[in-house]
Amino acid sequence: MGPRQARAWYVISLRPQGGHAGLRHAAARAGAGVLALSPWTLTPRADAPTCDALRAALQAPAVVFTSPAAVHFAHALLPLRSGAGQAWIGTGAGTRQALRRAGIDGALAPARMDSEGLLELEALQASPVGLVTAPGGRGVLAGALAARGTQVLRADVYARTPIPLSPQAVNKLQALDQPTFLALSSGEALGQVLDRLPSDAAAALRGATAIAASARLADLAGQAGFRTVVQAEGPRPGQLVEAAHAVFSRRFR
Repeated sequence: MGPRQARAWYVISLRPQGGHAGLRHAAARAGAGVLALSPWTLTPRADAPTCDALRAALQAPAVVFTSPAAVHFAHALLPLRSGAGQAWIGTGAGTRQALRRAGIDGALAPARMDSEGLLELEALQASPVGLVTAPGGRGVLAGALAARGTQVLRADVYARTPIPLSPQAVNKLQALDQPTFLALSSGEALGQVLDRLPSDAAAALRGATAIAASARLADLAGQAGFRTVVQAEGPRPGQLVEAAHAVFSRRFR
């Protein structure tokens, strides 16, 4: 068998280690390759204080899960069972699907899949609100809930543990001469990667077209030095790749 044929264009994924499958599948359908540049891995928390915090969060009138990983790690700790009158909410369609797979048939998700969209949900006007998440992300949501007087029962059921950037991925980033698009769904991940890349590799990353999952992330990408920023319809892999493919078709074909 001959050498693998180079892809016509690439999507850069900043997803956690082992979490690139969704983008790989979506990119492959669009004829693109994926360059995985993971800044961290996801580590479960299973100590007694975490279990106690999760137990309290799951009793709230509204329970918000900030990612499919939050559902996965919470379900590994305690059974997920909705009570009468409770609202179980995922930050987006992927998290809602994870809740449904865990047995929560009536799980909700906002039409606008970001913290601002969540805050508009009627179910989040109740207090307290359980927040099942990890340290770091979704600071906008927790802060905004607290600012309007909502008691937040937070359970950090996993952690984002930094890992070294793959030297092979960094070298490939510097060598790529095909059109390249950054799938941007986490500002924290972007900050971690830019801080740790060598200066020439960081310049190469900023030369990619940033495909942002929300208006907030589009603004962040502009502030981080990306010259071309496009906002996708949402954060799902298919939505990010669809927006990238539209730009690729318009500019490079």
